Amino acid sequence: MLLPGSAAMVSGPDVCCVSLFMKAFIMAAGIGKRLGTDNEGPPKCLLEFSGKTLLQRHFDILSHCGISEVVIGVGYRSDHIERAITANGNGIEVSTVFNPDYEKGSVITLKTTLADHLPGDEEILLMDADVLYDHRLLQRLLASGYSNCFLMDRDYEPGEEPVKLCVRENTLVEFRKQVDVDSDFCGESVGFFRLRSDTAQNVINAASTYIDAGDLDTPYEEALRDVLLSAPADFGFEDITGLPWTEIDFPEDVVSARENVLPGLEEIIKK
Repeated sequence: MLLPGSAAMVSGPDVCCVSLFMKAFIMAAGIGKRLGTDNEGPPKCLLEFSGKTLLQRHFDILSHCGISEVVIGVGYRSDHIERAITANGNGIEVSTVFNPDYEKGSVITLKTTLADHLPGDEEILLMDADVLYDHRLLQRLLASGYSNCFLMDRDYEPGEEPVKLCVRENTLVEFRKQVDVDSDFCGESVGFFRLRSDTAQNVINAASTYIDAGDLDTPYEEALRDVLLSAPADFGFEDITGLPWTEIDFPEDVVSARENVLPGLEEIIKK
């Protein structure tokens, strides 16, 4: 995430490069217990920042980047999300996949969301719903030369919470919160991934392995990690250090998002 006082290192024209046939999958089933709302608050993707929900911001940016089809994995208070989708005015085709086991690990939502909607030979986007971000992050991902690609922010606060990407000799060698590996540098994963269709199928298979073993509390990142580490040469990353973004997990993240991230977001220029 962009830390207070950080200077943007990335800039460029307001241009998106993406096939209109790419489909986006958004993970939005979780309860968000760490926000301390005791299951009484809205889904995290419906938190508002400057009068606009995270979900609407996703739609705005995806539409701006030429993506017209979105599949959302829902669970907690899915009816609230369905109403928000109905109110979407961007012309995006949106469908939802309900995970009845949303209180368990996100690996179930990953499999449930992807399994029946994976396109044949097209690349996909896989995205966490609870992220406030600048549209240039997604542009960087879509314009990447890597068909399997992670986004990395090297300006992050060390600790147990960030999901880390570690790089050695320009190759990703680890993807986890807790890392113990020799590397040249590490950064925080944004939670947005570009995947080839066959890679996404491998991720589904890895998620199924955890589910079949009864490891239902497994975070979905573990399935991605297994596929990454099985063929690291198939993956790349884009460094988005300096662009404003934050994941919303804790009450202090909401405050930081409003005070530190929101003011730095570049306005989308309507075409």
